[in-house]
Amino acid sequence: MESIKYNLLTGWSIMRLIRLALGCFIAYQAITLHDTMAGIIAAFLLFQALTNTGCCGSQGCATSIPKTKDTVQEETEFEEIKNS
Repeated sequence: MESIKYNLLTGWSIMRLIRLALGCFIAYQAITLHDTMAGIIAAFLLFQALTNTGCCGSQGCATSIPKTKDTVQEETEFEEIKNS
């Protein structure tokens, strides 16, 4: 349950807001015009906006979450090998 709440409340970007706005607008048009196809498109856009998924499947087209800079790089040691 916590994961669903976290996914709904975080990671909102401009693309996610556009999908939500477009989905709401098309849903309104589908209801007023009694258009089934527009309703299906609206449901698809609203699903994408709420779950932060894209057309490519599980997080394929989702907006990236900023990464923290806590990663520490270790220095690589090289050993020279001579051929005799």
